[in-house]
Amino acid sequence: MQPGYPGQDPYGQQPNQDPTAQPHDPYAQPPQAPQYGQQPTSGQPYGQPTSGQPYGQDPYAQQQQPYGAAPQYPAAGYPAGPGQGQGQGQNNTMGLIGMIVGIASIVLGLCCPLLGVPAGIVGIVLGVMGQKKVQAGEASNPGQAKAALICGGVGVVVGIISAIAGAAINMGNFGS
Repeated sequence: MQPGYPGQDPYGQQPNQDPTAQPHDPYAQPPQAPQYGQQPTSGQPYGQPTSGQPYGQDPYAQQQQPYGAAPQYPAAGYPAGPGQGQGQGQNNTMGLIGMIVGIASIVLGLCCPLLGVPAGIVGIVLGVMGQKKVQAGEASNPGQAKAALICGGVGVVVGIISAIAGAAINMGNFGS
């Protein structure tokens, strides 16, 4: 303290007002709430705030994080990201690959039916396998598995129609 300026620290900090009060640790655990049927531990009668906070504030709310600290949120039950939680058993690759092959089979069925029909069959098989994984609880993508079945079936039909149309067009060329 500088002489002539009582009560002010030369570095701009104020001294503690109550020397008997314990300093507040921002990293400490919040006080435990009294369980149902137990008396409040602070000696306050019922209806009085037990944490020293005025009325209208939740004494059990999460305290503010100090500056620079990231907020801590509880896990919401979402699946873990890549590389985490490999033991959860969610394997969505059958439905996804089946859907991709099924969509490709439609395009291939239009331009190259010899590739479109087998691709459509592969899409149907992968869609069935994907639906079985969904029913067993091993996958969580029933929409993709259904899309694989539908697109694979459409790809097979389009490939067969395209092959028949191509053969009919070319048969007319052989007779002349």
